[in-house]
Amino acid sequence: MRSANKNRRITLLDILLLGLLIAAGVVTINHALVNLDYKWNWEIIPQYFLRYDESKGSWIPNLLMQGFFTTIRVSIWASLLASMIGIVTGLMLKAQSLYPRLLARTYVELVRNTPPLVLIFIFYFFLGNQLTTLLNIDQFIATRGEYTTRLLGFLVAEEAQFSAFVSAAMTMAIYEGAYMAEIIRAGFESVPKGQWEAADALGLNTRYKYRLIILPQAIKTILPAMAGQFISTIKDSAIVSVISIQELTFQGMELMAATYLTFEIWITITLMYFILTFSCSLLASKLEKHLNREHPG
Repeated sequence: MRSANKNRRITLLDILLLGLLIAAGVVTINHALVNLDYKWNWEIIPQYFLRYDESKGSWIPNLLMQGFFTTIRVSIWASLLASMIGIVTGLMLKAQSLYPRLLARTYVELVRNTPPLVLIFIFYFFLGNQLTTLLNIDQFIATRGEYTTRLLGFLVAEEAQFSAFVSAAMTMAIYEGAYMAEIIRAGFESVPKGQWEAADALGLNTRYKYRLIILPQAIKTILPAMAGQFISTIKDSAIVSVISIQELTFQGMELMAATYLTFEIWITITLMYFILTFSCSLLASKLEKHLNREHPG
């Protein structure tokens, strides 16, 4: 323990590197403020976070906050669906039969080696519309009561954007699900071979083997990695702006076109993404520490 504490001490090299980073940042900012032929206008940015609605008599989210909340919603729904896909695919990758392993491996390799932008276009324009029509989503939303519509608008998307949002979330889930599957497969493989043999020796079927023996041991490896994948999903969600999902990047492009404040808009959006992903990173770190305390070794 004493040796570990020594390794955490700040050294002279750490101070020098920090000083160099600060100096580089100061030089970069000074260059941007002084040498660029650009008129900065930060005063206009705050109004795009909140606006006062006179009809409601209260402050409501404006474009940037609306995009921020949409990014959170699409990331959460995509991650939940991707987790389901990943669990099923991960189990198929560990199946004894060749057919489910071949099917799962084909899906994983095909998706992981396809650019997400191409996948978005393929699914949204060729599959998404047919699937939402088959599920009759538009009619389902149109026939709901006011309370249900408002609840779905809060949890998912407004009625006008609902079908597009569902298509975007499912597309993101298909893309992220391939990575989730590899995380889950790696988590299962982290369980010592002797545990698998012990489960077989006890005569447990597949369901109870995973539930009672494998999953409790693999969860320590799986959960932190899945939390990291959720952070990647937040960043990858920017790609759905190409199909007019009004998330943070889309709203940034709309504001940039309307105000011509290129640097102010994109710096603000970068900070908003950073706040969101860094908060998730802190939560993932706490989760990992908690798991290490609960299941040491």
